[in-house]
Amino acid sequence: MKYERQQLFIAGKRHSTSETFLSVDPSCNKPLAEICKADKPAVHAAVEAGKRAFPSWSATPPISRSRILLRAVALLRQRNDDLARIETHDTGKPFSETSTVDIATGADVLEYYANLIASGGLNGETTHLRPDAWVYTTKAPLGVCAGIGAWNYPIQIALWKSAPCLAAGNCMVYKPSEFTPLHALQLAELYAEAGLPPGVFNVVQGAGDVGALLTSHPGIAKVSFTGQVSTGSKVASAAAAGMKYVTMELGGKSPCLILPDADLDSAVDGAMMANFFSTGQVCTNGTRVFVPESMLPAFETRLLAKMRHIRAGDLMDPATNFGPLVSRVHRDKVLAYIRHGLETDGATLLSGGPSPPPPTPGVNPAGFWVRPTIFTNCTDGMRIVREEIFGPVMCLLPYSTTTTRTTTSYLDALIARANDTSMGLAAGVFTKDLDLAHKVVARLEAGITWVNTWGESPAEMAVGGWKMSGLGVENGRRGLEGWVRNKSTLVEMGGSVGTVFAKL
Repeated sequence: MKYERQQLFIAGKRHSTSETFLSVDPSCNKPLAEICKADKPAVHAAVEAGKRAFPSWSATPPISRSRILLRAVALLRQRNDDLARIETHDTGKPFSETSTVDIATGADVLEYYANLIASGGLNGETTHLRPDAWVYTTKAPLGVCAGIGAWNYPIQIALWKSAPCLAAGNCMVYKPSEFTPLHALQLAELYAEAGLPPGVFNVVQGAGDVGALLTSHPGIAKVSFTGQVSTGSKVASAAAAGMKYVTMELGGKSPCLILPDADLDSAVDGAMMANFFSTGQVCTNGTRVFVPESMLPAFETRLLAKMRHIRAGDLMDPATNFGPLVSRVHRDKVLAYIRHGLETDGATLLSGGPSPPPPTPGVNPAGFWVRPTIFTNCTDGMRIVREEIFGPVMCLLPYSTTTTRTTTSYLDALIARANDTSMGLAAGVFTKDLDLAHKVVARLEAGITWVNTWGESPAEMAVGGWKMSGLGVENGRRGLEGWVRNKSTLVEMGGSVGTVFAKL
C-alpha cells in the first residue's frame, strides 16, 4: 500500500471502523490504501459533532472565520505538489493537471469566500419603508450540512462545497466518492491545523449507502451533491422529504457550436479541450460538436493532426497530458458506449475506438486506459450523442448553413438541435462575430456558457445547471446565498400600532 489506512475524521479526531474497502490506482490497478467505511453510528456521530460545534462557529465573527480559512489557503498552496501527487495516484489524472488545476482552483474558491465574508458578503439590506418604519434583512447559517463529492475532481469539489459552507458559519459532514477518497482526511487535518474548531468539518467514507444515511439524517439541514443525473434525482428526492436545502451539480450533454466564420485552429483547440482534458471525465464537456458541413473536412484534418499532441504516459512525467479512466467499472462503461457507436449507431469512426491502446512507454496495460475517440457524421438520435458517456469520446455533428422554408435562418435549426436534450449544464460557441456570439449564447438552454473558449470556471463565476443538470449554483457571490437563510424584520418607530380594532 502506498498510503496508510485512511480513517474517518469526527470532532477533530481520526475515527476507525471495522469494515474497510480499497482505493485503487487507475494507472496500474494496484491498491493504494485501505479505507474505513462509515457505519450508521459513525455517520450519526459526525452529524452530532457538527451540531455541537455549530453554535460557537456560527457566532464567530466573519472576519475571524475568514482568518482561519485564509490560513487553510496558505497551507493548501504550500502543499500543492504533495496533494497533487495524492490526487494523481487516486484519480489517474496526470500530475501536470493535478498540480496546476485541482488544488489551485480549490484554494482560489476558499480564498474568494474568505475574502467575501471579511468584506461584507454576509451583510443584509435595509429599506426605508416610510418616515416612521424601516425593514432590514439578515443572513443566518443553516446548520450542519452534508457535502457529497464526485470522483473526477475530488479535492477541488470538496473545497467548492466546504468553502462557502464554512464561510457562512455552517458545519459540514463531507463524504468523498468511494473511488477517490484519499484527499478527504488530508483536507480535514489541514483545516484543523489552520485553526478550524473540532466538529466544524467532519469526514465519513463509503459508497452510496453512506450518502443515503447522510441525506436522510434529521440533523442535516442541506445536501450539496455532485454526480450523475440519475443519482442526483434520488438524492434530491430524499432531501426534499425532509425539507432540506439542496444544491445539485449534475451531468450534461453539452453542445459546442462552431459557427462558419470561426477560426479553425481555435475551434479545434476548443473542441479538444471540451472532450479530452482530464480524459473526458468532466461534467461540462462539450461532447456534441456542431460543425458546418462545408468546414467539416478541414475541421477533421486539423483535428487528426492535433491528436498526436495527446500524450499518454508516466503520470508523473510533465509531458504527459492524458491518463486512464478512474476505475475498471467506468472504463468498461465507456468502452461499451464506443462499441455501441460503431455497431448499433453506425457512426463513422475518425480516430480511436474500443481496441486497447498501443504499447506506450510509461503506460501499464493493467490500468484503465482507453484511446481518445472521435466519431464523425453523427446524427442527433444516436445513443452516443444523446447520453452522457463521461469519457474521451467526441461526436462531430455536421449542420447545413442553407436557410430552409421552415426556418428564418440556419441558426434557428442549429440552436434547436443544441437545445434538444434533457440536460442543460454547459454550452459554448466559437465565432469571430462577438455580437452574434452573445445572441446565440442568450438562446442556449444551459447554465454555464463560453464564447471562444471552453472549460474555465474561476471562483468569481457562478456555475450551475438548467433542466436535469442541477439545482442552485456554486461559486461567485450567488454561491454564498445557497448556504444561508434570510430573515426580514420590520421596525415600527411611530409609537403606536396600526389596528383595525379601534374605537369608532
